[in-house]
Formats: sequence, C-alpha cells, structure tokens
Amino acid sequence: MKELLSTKNIRQFFSYFGVGGVSALVEWGVFSILEYLFSVPYLLATILAFIVSTTTNWYLGRRFTFRDSKYQKKKTKEVLLVFLVSGIGLLFNLLLMYFFVEVVGMNTNIMKTLAKVLATGIVFIWNFLSRKLWIYSDV
Repeated sequence: MKELLSTKNIRQFFSYFGVGGVSALVEWGVFSILEYLFSVPYLLATILAFIVSTTTNWYLGRRFTFRDSKYQKKKTKEVLLVFLVSGIGLLFNLLLMYFFVEVVGMNTNIMKTLAKVLATGIVFIWNFLSRKLWIYSDV
C-alpha cells in the first residue's frame, strides 16, 4: 500500500486524471453527437464513443503517463491489453448506463448525458488501477 502512495504513483495518477479528463470529454462529445444529432440508440452510442475515447486515452496515456513502458517495441500487445482492460470497463459502463437510464429513469437526452458522466467517473478508477497494476506495473 505504501508503494501505491509513492510520489511517483501519485504523479502518475494525476497525469492519468488529466489524460482521462481529455478522453472523457472526447467520449461525452462523441456520445452526445451520436445520440442527439444522429439518434443512435444510447447503448450503441456508448460503445462507439468508447472506441474513440479508448484510442485517445491509450495514445495520450502512453505519451504522458506511462512513457517508460516495457511495451516500447510491442505496441500491438500494449494496445490489445489496453482495449481488453477497457472492454471490461465498457461492460461496467454499459451496465451503469442501463441502470441509470432504465432503472433510475434518467431517460431524457440531458439525463442520459449526465448518466454517461456518472458512469465514466465510476469506471475511471477501474481503468487507472488496471493499467497501473497490470499493464504498466513496471512504470
């Protein structure tokens, strides 16, 4: 536990928070455009927004947060692991979206966007810890 709270790890967390913030804005923007402008069903819009934001998150995270990764020459493996971990996060995200929209009743356009923001915030912790403890454990 002490190692998780080291200065280096705290710095990485805040760097990932910034990267995650940009990626979240991309995700919410893509989700909103698909849902509002193109009337894409909210669960499909969630999946498509996830693909765009995960790609953004991988690129920015690699560039700013986990630069000294063991995957310097193994980008395909790294991308596959990131998408695997993020895919699990997507399942959490979809379950949360379904819960918020169908069970809680957040079913207007603005409430769906708020549900997306809430789901993203909850899944953020999973995404950071899985990357830090599994994918980039050497960084």
